[in-house]
This record gives sequence, structure tokens and C-alpha cells, in this order.
Amino acid sequence: MSPSPRPRRRDAAKHLLHPHQFRDSVAFNRKGYTRNSAVAGAVAALTVLIALPLVYYVSPWPHLVGFAALGALVALFGRFETRQTRRLKVFQCGLLQLLAVASISVAAWLGASLHWQLALLTVMCGVLSLLALKIRVGPPGPLIFIFATSASVSANGISLQQLGERLAAVAVVAALAWLLEVLTARLRHEPSETHPYPVEPIIPLKRLILIATRCSVGAGLAISISLALGGAYPAWAAMGAMAVMLGLRLDLVMNRAVQRTVGTLIGALLAWLVLSLSPDVVVVILVLAFLQTATEIVIGYNYGLGQIFVTPMALLMTWLGAGQTLGPEIAPERVFETCIGAVVGVVIALILSGMNDRRHLADMRGQ
Repeated sequence: MSPSPRPRRRDAAKHLLHPHQFRDSVAFNRKGYTRNSAVAGAVAALTVLIALPLVYYVSPWPHLVGFAALGALVALFGRFETRQTRRLKVFQCGLLQLLAVASISVAAWLGASLHWQLALLTVMCGVLSLLALKIRVGPPGPLIFIFATSASVSANGISLQQLGERLAAVAVVAALAWLLEVLTARLRHEPSETHPYPVEPIIPLKRLILIATRCSVGAGLAISISLALGGAYPAWAAMGAMAVMLGLRLDLVMNRAVQRTVGTLIGALLAWLVLSLSPDVVVVILVLAFLQTATEIVIGYNYGLGQIFVTPMALLMTWLGAGQTLGPEIAPERVFETCIGAVVGVVIALILSGMNDRRHLADMRGQ
């Protein structure tokens, strides 16, 4: 049967629910440059091991340990940049991380209610995605900045001093990550004619605007559904939708939905086990360092496999940021919010898909 010249959304939905699609989700990718990914994870882990104990045990601001951890995440970027451009890329990502934290934190300082902060979060999902894709930040992508934005939501508001402390913590630790990247540059594999770096695609502005729009729409819908169902962390539902919708093709959207859901389920169980032991902060910091490195080594092979390590890492960072007041109950909440986000992400990506998106999917399935 020849491919349909004008495949409908219902046709695309059938393709996305085909067993082949689910088999694709569990397939492993052939991936080079594991060394670069491992170095990126190790640098982020080293940043965590240096900065977080200093902030928590030495500085007079132990409550900033969660925001310090957000600053460490910028070390993950630039793995597929040349030595000359990598420093600029990590610096740019540090600025985006600051923007992410500042956007919600300023709103909280100005007295915005929780619902207004969540509304701003939906806007920032689109803005940060557009900016990150425009400057081609590369792996791990815009979701890092969305995570920082969601972590900055404060139901009770913050003072001007707290606003300054948040930004300072992120900036200082991001600067440390940049410095460690410079010092470890020689450990990375450099591109050659026979082994070039993967190149981030240049996405046309019209396409970028479409991606940003669907990210904001999907995040807003996921938050609304989470609130309606009594979810305690609606921002996590927004992140789940974002993670799915950042797939640049419909088949990749569905793959990420399956992979994120299954990976989150397993990863949440691991986080539940750790938090059930009432761990000391230093133990959590050590676990975070391990998870950071492990994530970067495996996630290129399969996104779902990476989520097994990303999920406990995110939950433990949330635990730190909340002053260790949370317990194992946040693990099943993460699964609940992720499922909401995954379903919303697929539905919105399908509804807002273009003819070319659906035709490509139909061509892949030969129908």
C-alpha cells in the first residue's frame, strides 16, 4: 500500500499505538563518544562533590543546597563542542539556568500566587525551549532549564534577600562547573574527519515557534489536569509533558513517552528505597554524584534507561531543596505526575502536528 498523501491525525494515532512503536522504545542506540558523555557526567558529579558539602556544612546558607545543585547541572552541556566553543556553550547554559531560576523567583518575590507562578512556568517552558534550541545547547537539552524553573516555585513567596541568595548560589556553582570544564577539557575526545561530532540540527524559526507553542500549551494543560486531580507537584506534570514534546518527530514523541514513564517508575522505586532509609545529607550528595555520572553514560543508549537514574537524582535534589522535610511519598507522586505529562505530551504533539510530521510517520510505517 502506498503512503497516504494526506495522513490524518487518527491515522497517526494508529501508527503511534502500533506494536512496532513500542519495540522501538526499548531498542538500544549505537552511540559513539561515550567518553565525552562520561566526562560531562563526571565533571557535574565533581562539581556536586565540591560545592554541595561547602554550601551545606561550611557556609551560613545550608538552605541553598538545592539551588547550588541546579548550578552544577550546567557542566553537562557542551560535550559535542570543540575545545574552542565548549567554554562559550557552558557559559551560555549558565545564563539560561540563571534566567530559569530568576523568572519564577522574581515572581515569587513580587507576591505572585502559586497559580500565577505556575502560569508563568507554562510560558517559560516555551521561552526556554525556544532559546535552548535556537542556540543549539545540545544534550541534555532544554529540560534542565525547565527543571530549574519548576524548582523555583514557592507557594509562600520569598524575600529580596532570598531572591539574591538563590541567584548567587546558582551563579557561583555554575562558575565552578565552567572552571572544572576548562580544567578537564583535555580528557574529552576531540572530533576528527573519521569521527566527527554529532551536529545539532538548525531548526527554522517557524518550526521553533511551533515547538515552543506546543511546549507551553502542553505544560499548561498538564498542570491544569494535575491540579484538578489533586496532584501535589503540578510542575512535575509540566516537565513530563515537556520531555515528551521535545521529540522532534511524532515517533520520537511516542518513544519518549513510553521510555519516560517506564524509566520513571523504576527510578521512583529506587528513590523511595533511598528516602525510606532517612539518609544523611552527605550520603545523598554521594548518591547524586554517582547518579549524575551513570545517567550520562547510559542515556545515549536508551532514554528510558537514563530515566532510571534521572528520576532518583531529581527526587533527591528536590529533597535537598526542601530542607529534607519531604519523605518517600514524593516517589509515587513523581510517577503520577509523569504519567499525566506523558499522555498530555503525546496528545498535544499529535493535535499540533503538521502534515509533514504525519506524512513522515506514515512513510516510516509504509502505510
